[in-house]
Amino acid sequence: MKEDRKFTFEEAMHELEKIVERLEEGEVPLEEAISIYKKGMELSKFCHDQLKQAEEQMVNIMTEEGELKPFTVEEENR
Repeated sequence: MKEDRKFTFEEAMHELEKIVERLEEGEVPLEEAISIYKKGMELSKFCHDQLKQAEEQMVNIMTEEGELKPFTVEEENR
C-alpha cells in the first residue's frame, strides 16, 4: 500500500469489506471503481501476506534449546 499509514490486519480487512460493498452497489463511476479496486487488491495482498506470515510462525515450534523446528503431530499406532 502506498500510504504512509500502516494497517493492522483487522483494519485492512474492514477497509477491504467497505471497498467490496461499494463496488457491489454498482453506482461508482468507472475511474473511481478502478482506483478503489486497485486499493482493494493492495489490501488483499497485505492481508494474504499477514496470514501467510502467521501460518509460517504456527508451523514451527521452539525446542528447549531455542531452535525452531517444524511442528508435526505423530499418530498413535493401533
